[in-house]
Amino acid sequence: MPTPPQPTPWRTRRSKHTRCRWRGVRSPASPCRHRPSHGRPEEDRLRAHTVADATVNKVVLAYSGGLDTSVIVPWLRETYGCTVICYCADLGQGEELAGLRDKALASGAADCVIEDLRETFARDYLFPMLQSGAVYEHQYLLGTSIARPLIAARQVALAEAVGADAVAHGCTGKGNDQVRFELTFKALNPRLRVIAPWREWHIRSREDALAYADAHGVPIAQRERSIYSRDRNLWHLSHEGGGLEDPARPPDPAMFLWTADPAEAPGTPEIVEIAFDAGTPVSVNDVRLSPAMLIDTLNAIGARHGVGRIDLVENRLVGMKSRGVYETPGGTLLYAAHRELESLCLDRDTAHAKAGLALRYAELVYFGQWFHPLRAALQAFVDQTQATVTGWVRLKLHKGLVTVDGRDSPNSLYREDFATFGADDVYDQRDAAGFINLFGLPMKVQAMLGVSDGGLVRYAAPDYSRFKRD
Repeated sequence: MPTPPQPTPWRTRRSKHTRCRWRGVRSPASPCRHRPSHGRPEEDRLRAHTVADATVNKVVLAYSGGLDTSVIVPWLRETYGCTVICYCADLGQGEELAGLRDKALASGAADCVIEDLRETFARDYLFPMLQSGAVYEHQYLLGTSIARPLIAARQVALAEAVGADAVAHGCTGKGNDQVRFELTFKALNPRLRVIAPWREWHIRSREDALAYADAHGVPIAQRERSIYSRDRNLWHLSHEGGGLEDPARPPDPAMFLWTADPAEAPGTPEIVEIAFDAGTPVSVNDVRLSPAMLIDTLNAIGARHGVGRIDLVENRLVGMKSRGVYETPGGTLLYAAHRELESLCLDRDTAHAKAGLALRYAELVYFGQWFHPLRAALQAFVDQTQATVTGWVRLKLHKGLVTVDGRDSPNSLYREDFATFGADDVYDQRDAAGFINLFGLPMKVQAMLGVSDGGLVRYAAPDYSRFKRD
């Protein structure tokens, strides 16, 4: 299978407008810093405080096209007097990216870069995480968490290519994403200044943001507040806010946009076969696919059977609890299949050690520490364990449930002649007595010493002077 293309390195060249040029990004003379409002008190109230020591000339903004990042564009230009370049990573958001570049330019950005990273996301982030078995708090498959380091890393790369001296994001001061972005910035280029408008400006509500957008001519097509805060990519679709803020209330069935209601899913089960090569998924139903296409295919299969819905209360990194509902159809199938194949291919000690480390790996991803040395060290261990994880797993999908319908591997450690209850040609059952005596010795000694009265017979302590010692 050919290797999917790597992200194209940013290219720069000299220009009379700026020291750096990339895909038509031009940096004319910066507008006047901190322009007066000319007697407009409403604008004074909404505009963030002036940063006295601002020395930002060019900033790369992580841009989604939503209300928050749209108003950040003019706010950055006004507050810092800088050129703004918007950056958006295509991680499988689909129709959300339509018209994004035009909107960014209309908001005042010098350019908007949209980079297709779907294959990179699947190959270099999702699959390594899958191989680790990482699941945060035993439920969350980390769809949002795993995306942020990739976005931030490419944002840093673009900033370096165009000669920017700052990066910015639209994360609020209460969420996890601010940490995920900024830890990546620090790990990859600590010299870049980080601007987090939600921790600086005076905008405190959606109404404030809309008023600011109107005052600055920012196009806002969707002015109605969405009931839910959502995040979508190749791996999952998340829902937060609205009625979900009451953990006692069930989710509104109309909230789900991806997966079918399990009660209304097809009545006939569907069998899907997933093949792995050294821990990496390579085919679905005998059709070899690229990483992103493989996930897309499993998403479609799982979604129509209502697979992958999770409703949980999670512990945020910043200390508070939050409720989220996630739809992860393809990821749920991949985790189930990979886990079953490992049950054949990994020995007990390695499997148990790996399961314990998966909890720490999940925390590192959730906390935004993808580029932490510990994550790299754990990945090296995971990679070593995957060398023998080759084979196929068949799953049965029916009304939201996933069950195993078969598994096989050329590296399977399962031996029927060892496990059978028949003849003892390989396994002599008489050997079990000695094993049990040694395995249970600590428990036996504890009982013999009579730790508590409890009716136990007390034994005299042995005379150790009679025993030979090495």
